[in-house]
Amino acid sequence: MKDIVTERLRSVKASPSMAAKARVDALRAAGMTIVDFTLGEPDFPTPSHIVQAAIDAMLAGQTRYTGSSGTPTLRKAIARKLERENGLSYAPEDIVVGCGAKQIIFNAFASSLDPGDEVIVPAPFWASYPDMVAINGGIPVIVPCAAPDGLKLTAPALESAISPRTRWVVLNTPNNPSGAVYTGEELRAITNVLLRHPEVWVLTDEIYEHFIYGDARHISPVRLEPVLQRRALVVNGVSKAYAMTGWRVGYGAGPRPLIKAIDLLLSQSTTCPSAISQAAAVAALEGPQACVAEAVAMFSGRRDRMVALLNDIPGFRCAHPSGAFYVFASVEGLIGKTDPAGGKLDSSLAVMSFLLERAGVAAIDGASYGMEPYLRLSFATSLDQIEQGCARIRKACASLDE
Repeated sequence: MKDIVTERLRSVKASPSMAAKARVDALRAAGMTIVDFTLGEPDFPTPSHIVQAAIDAMLAGQTRYTGSSGTPTLRKAIARKLERENGLSYAPEDIVVGCGAKQIIFNAFASSLDPGDEVIVPAPFWASYPDMVAINGGIPVIVPCAAPDGLKLTAPALESAISPRTRWVVLNTPNNPSGAVYTGEELRAITNVLLRHPEVWVLTDEIYEHFIYGDARHISPVRLEPVLQRRALVVNGVSKAYAMTGWRVGYGAGPRPLIKAIDLLLSQSTTCPSAISQAAAVAALEGPQACVAEAVAMFSGRRDRMVALLNDIPGFRCAHPSGAFYVFASVEGLIGKTDPAGGKLDSSLAVMSFLLERAGVAAIDGASYGMEPYLRLSFATSLDQIEQGCARIRKACASLDE
C-alpha cells in the first residue's frame, strides 16, 4: 500500500525548538528539574494595555471573521509603524497579516517557488527556512558564514551563490540564532550585489528588530536601497517585542502581486488571523512603547551575564550578540572529550544531549541552525535561571575526560 505521506515531506524535520520543548516537558513530567535555555519567546507577560485591548474587543463583539489579509485598522497601523520606525512607505493594500510571521514566510515561498527554484539561506539560519523552502518544492542553498565575518553573509559569498535558478535571498537581521546585526556598510555591499541581479528577490526577516544592544542599529535593507522594494518582502510581527508569541500575529509588506498571492493562500487555509489578536496587535503598535524599551534593557543585562558565565567555562567560547535574545556559543573545546558514561562528544548534538541528561540544562544544537559545533542558548529567562544553568553546565563539563 502506498504511503500516504509525500516523498517531499519525508525529508522535512520537525522544528528544533518545538522538539526541544517537548523533550523538556517530558523530562519535567518525569520529575527532573530542568533549566530551559531553549525558549524563543520573552519570559514576561503581554503588557496589560494590550491584554485590555483584547478584552475590550471581545466585549465589543469583535469575535467574527475578518478579511483574509487582516483588518483595515491593523494594516493601517502596520503601515504607520513601518513609516515611523523603519522609514518605509507602504499602503495598507501592500500589507498582509497572518497567523505569525512564520505563516507569512511559508506562504511567500508557496506563492513564488516552482520546482527546482533556489533560495539562498545564510548559515547560521533560523531552522525553519530550509524546510519551508523544501516543502514548497524549492532548493535551499546554504551559504556558511564564518566566525571572522561575524557569522554574517558577505557580498562575495552572496555573489558566488547566485545562479540562474536563484529566486530568493533570505536576510535575517537581527539574526536567530547568532544575534548578529548587519551594519549599514555590510548591507550596502549586499544590496549592491542584488542590484546586479534584478531577477533575485529578497526576504528580510526583521522580527527581532527591537532587541538591539550596545552601539548596534537595525536598518531595513529596503530602506537602504529603495529600488529593492519592488522585489522585497519585509516580514515582521508582534510576537517578540510585545511578548505576544501565543497571540499569533505576523505580517508582510511587499509588492501587491505577491501580497495578493499570499492573501489567496490565507483565504484557502486559515481564512484569517484571530480578530481578537488583531485588535490587540493594533494596541501594541499604536500604544505606549515603554514596555519594549524596558524589555531591551532587561535582556541586555541578561546577555552580559550569560556571556560572562559561559566564557568562564572551559570549552565554551562566545561573543556578545548584538541583537535578538540568544547566545550562539562555540563548543569546539568540548568536541572529542568523553563523558563519565564513556560516550564521546563528537558533535553539538552530543554536547546538547550530555548537558540535558547530565546537567539538566536544555539548549539547542548548532547543527539545527546549519553551523557546527555551536549551541544556541536563550537568555529570555531570569537571571536566577541563567546563574543556575551556567553553574550546572560548568559542573558537568568538569566531569569530562580528555
